[in-house]
Amino acid sequence: MFLLDTDHLGIIQRRTQPEFVCLAERMSSHLRTDFFVAIVSFHEQAAGWNTYLSRAKSSSGVVKAYAMFREMLAEFATMQVLPFNDAAAGLFDSLRSQRVRVGTMDLRIAATAISFGLTVLSRNLVDFRKVPGLKVEDWTTRTER
Repeated sequence: MFLLDTDHLGIIQRRTQPEFVCLAERMSSHLRTDFFVAIVSFHEQAAGWNTYLSRAKSSSGVVKAYAMFREMLAEFATMQVLPFNDAAAGLFDSLRSQRVRVGTMDLRIAATAISFGLTVLSRNLVDFRKVPGLKVEDWTTRTER
């Protein structure tokens, strides 16, 4: 079972080439129910579009931002979204106290994955490999980085 990091999720959403082909190929050998996303990824994407919206200088920019919010909401509604629950929060706090040097959002995603016993799929192997007990793989290349 796998937790898509926000970067792998973005590749799927935008069909970014050539990474999308590799990722889709690997995912096709699993059931759709084997894949999850964290509510943290929703937060990351919503924050990005909120920033875009707050900087919009025209009505067309505002319309685009709200369209992206709506699209994002519809996409997440079709996914298996995992909560950032008390178990994940406790793991997050423990990792912070161990001084694991990973960004807050990535550490929340890592804590979610560990608490649910999932492998994170991400291109950010450098940071995620700093997290003790976390399994992480990059499926966007033919060979793992």
